Amino acid sequence: MSAPASRRDLQSEDSCLIGCGYAIGALGAVSMTAIMAADGLGAAALLPLFLFAGGLVVHSRYRIRRAAERRRLQEVQSTEIARYHAMNPREFEQAIAFLCERDGCMDARVVGGAGDLGADVVATAPDGRRIVIQCKRYGPTTKVGSPDLQRFGGTCFSIHGAQVAAVVTTSVFTRPAINYGTQHGIRLFDNTDLAAWATRTGPAPWM
Repeated sequence: MSAPASRRDLQSEDSCLIGCGYAIGALGAVSMTAIMAADGLGAAALLPLFLFAGGLVVHSRYRIRRAAERRRLQEVQSTEIARYHAMNPREFEQAIAFLCERDGCMDARVVGGAGDLGADVVATAPDGRRIVIQCKRYGPTTKVGSPDLQRFGGTCFSIHGAQVAAVVTTSVFTRPAINYGTQHGIRLFDNTDLAAWATRTGPAPWM
């Protein structure tokens, strides 16, 4: 799972790369036009500029389509997350078990409750690995913290025999929780990852 800040950093890097690409392309087109004009090629010297302008138009239309697709996907995912927020914790666990079963898991079932020792959903992945999931149906302002991860980390492998351990939430994780999950091999699915999984636009926790 990538932290929201990391996603923003990647988007910023992409924008910088695209801007640099435009600048280099424009410089190349102008340079080539100047060279061809100096060689006496007349109107043909404008060909690099025409090609560059055409490329800009095509790329702009592509970016507009991509932006529209992203907006549509964000709307769908926001609707999906709102649906999970409307559930009570038990319904959320059942919904996660359903997603596991939908995506090919065997024996997906809810085991959360008194004395569950951190396991809310268990299942067998399509490749045979044992999956143990803890579900955190939190509001958008309540983050999953490191203590939550530590409690789950103390039981998911040693007691529940997880080969894939995951925490799935309708909220987000604190930085210490992300660090703990990374260090101990616990897969973290925040609201964005959950929405992508539910809408089949992103991977399941065991992938």
